[in-house]
Amino acid sequence: MRIVYMGTPDFAVSCLEKLHSLGHEIAGIFCQPDKPQGRKMILTAPPVKEKALELSLPVFQPATLRNGEALEVLKQLNPDLIVVVAYGKILPREILELPKHGCINIHASLLPQLRGAAPIQWAVINGLKKTGVTSMLMDEGLDTGDMLLKAEVEIGENETSAELWDRLSILAAQVLEETIEKLQKGELVRTKQDDSKSTYAPLLSKSISEVDWNENAQNVHNKIRGLYSWPCAVTTIQDKVIKLMSSRLAEGSGKAGEIVESNGKLVIACGDGRCVEILSLQAQGKKVMNSADYLRGNPIDKGLIII
Repeated sequence: MRIVYMGTPDFAVSCLEKLHSLGHEIAGIFCQPDKPQGRKMILTAPPVKEKALELSLPVFQPATLRNGEALEVLKQLNPDLIVVVAYGKILPREILELPKHGCINIHASLLPQLRGAAPIQWAVINGLKKTGVTSMLMDEGLDTGDMLLKAEVEIGENETSAELWDRLSILAAQVLEETIEKLQKGELVRTKQDDSKSTYAPLLSKSISEVDWNENAQNVHNKIRGLYSWPCAVTTIQDKVIKLMSSRLAEGSGKAGEIVESNGKLVIACGDGRCVEILSLQAQGKKVMNSADYLRGNPIDKGLIII
């Protein structure tokens, strides 16, 4: 099958590799433009572009899909199918209608749950016990198209969104393979989404990073797991802004924001009286370290209230 692939982050690399390994004719790769990254703001290619170049596939990085230029390129590429995985742009109607088999999206949630840009992170933040991957036939809405196939996984009690991201990336490739196989056999069954059961997973931003210690311990733990590895949950201890990199629920009790233990481990009480242990953290301008190492150089008084 002649396919145009649209994807940008590392999550989308496994699906591209799967298409290539299956021997499909990949007519072109669309991904977001290169962006400056790091403290030195070095212009960096997205992971899908790097993989495409490694596979000697043509790459296109339009700044927009809405001025007609991308449509003309796609007409020349003449795909039977467009596959979209975490591309990061909305496809206009004229592109959706171009391929004879339409546009298939691989979305990292069990739709209609968690439509939107950050379903993996919000699955963890929201404390879901399971999530998964859904393939769907795209329409003009935001992840509202008819569902095709689903696969689900359980979310570990201490699993971070970064760990879940990696697992779902592998699952996404498996779902894509099965979806295309059934498409070629004419065996795909379309199921409409129940909009009344939909939830939304908006883009993450640093504005949601601050931990509210008045929240219950489970919610605080979920936030720390869900915001790793970007933008990370943060709190302020002794006038220092600290990124909280990993945690677990812990024994103990105290007032919201109270340092319950600070000798070799950092345990903080939450709004329900229960506690969270911070396993690793990062102070501003410092490397990530485990809490025991941090406490050796930055002692914190037990009983201190940080809110």
